[in-house]
Amino acid sequence: MAAMAVVAALVHFSIVRVDYAGSGMPRLTTAPDRARQSAAVEENRASAEPAAPAVVEAAPRPEPAPAVAVPWHDFRGPGRLGIYDEAPILTQWPASGLTRIWKQPVGGGWASFVTAHGMIFTIEQRRDHEFVAAYDAATGKEKWTNSWAAHFDESMGGDGPRATPVIDAERLYALGAEGELRCLEAATGKLIWNKNILKEYNASNITWAQSHSPLVVEEKLIVLPGGSSGRSVVALDKMTGKLLWGSQNDEQSYTSPMIATLNGKRQLVVVSASRAMGLTVEDGKLLWEFPWVTDYNINAAQPIVTHPNRFFITAGYGHGSALVELTPGGDKFKAKAVWQNTKLKAKFNSPVLYQGHVYGLDEGILACVEVETGTQKWKGGRYGYGQLLLAGGHLVVLTERGDLTLVKADPAKHTEVASFNAIDGKTWQYPAISGGVIYIRNTREMAAYRIGAR
Repeated sequence: MAAMAVVAALVHFSIVRVDYAGSGMPRLTTAPDRARQSAAVEENRASAEPAAPAVVEAAPRPEPAPAVAVPWHDFRGPGRLGIYDEAPILTQWPASGLTRIWKQPVGGGWASFVTAHGMIFTIEQRRDHEFVAAYDAATGKEKWTNSWAAHFDESMGGDGPRATPVIDAERLYALGAEGELRCLEAATGKLIWNKNILKEYNASNITWAQSHSPLVVEEKLIVLPGGSSGRSVVALDKMTGKLLWGSQNDEQSYTSPMIATLNGKRQLVVVSASRAMGLTVEDGKLLWEFPWVTDYNINAAQPIVTHPNRFFITAGYGHGSALVELTPGGDKFKAKAVWQNTKLKAKFNSPVLYQGHVYGLDEGILACVEVETGTQKWKGGRYGYGQLLLAGGHLVVLTERGDLTLVKADPAKHTEVASFNAIDGKTWQYPAISGGVIYIRNTREMAAYRIGAR
């Protein structure tokens, strides 16, 4: 594949150039700044896509969102699994689509939402700054922002940071595209601590920039600077940012670290540019590794634990998928493929597991694969490089063009139940669902729809 084609396919992960002005200290915005920030969002969107300027749009008959009962506090939800099981969802949608609660403009970037404390949080690009932003979940109105000088500039991918923030109790952790890591008060946006993980640990940024979501594990915050100085994977004290341990020398990928139990051992699962690996939570020691080398060293989809000692992994660029089994091998584990084929090639679109089958976007086309055998059960539905979640025995697909689509999670055949246009523009971000409301965004607008069954 030509280099230009590689860039075109992976614009989800483009580089941000950070430029710290003045003293280099963060700028915490206050109430008087908010009008200017809202204007910046509008102008940023207009300059990025002048043919379709942003429009603040309210629902014809707005209704309040329910209280957020179970926070969607992590990337792709609890456990990073892409599953919403808090309550039943609507599986019969009106012809006009789900009831919209609100719709508002948003800054650029490819991060998703997390929810807590009656607010939703994301990170976005506004002019020459990256902004961590909090919005009222019921209205979409901005509550606070925290920003720093950083301007992404990539002609094919558009502006913006990539990594979805993470909520832990009263704190929010956000990672910018050039490595700026911040711990903020979730209620106010006040800065608690910050550091640049690339500068701090002498690591070079990867080609399409920092895209992984930090992972909170007990008192630790796990981040992936990459590099060859024994700091490819780093555990920080989540309260202070102090280094607790560093491990490995891998070039990193765009996959977010996960916590899982395999062969009875609770561990970190990390997918670097060249392998999947398990590390001890306590000190980062290597437990096992499985080579996973793709063209251009690109891994972006999340792995899935399928059995007590097996996990599923996938990648794009013709590489495909594998089911990997771990067996005891001394003080470590041995990892080997049970099967490996090209029936599902998920690029930066992580699949989900339901009743023994994996559902995912195979280079933009939805596919179902039997996890035990790797057999493809069906392939159908062109949704582009969108994202999907599992809810109520169905796949909730947010397509690349901004449609919300409901598909049965049924290995027998591809059955699309409903679909409507929810937001306009290129949409690569994962939805978030909490309290019966689905929150979606792209680089220009965001919206909330009622998806919970009453």
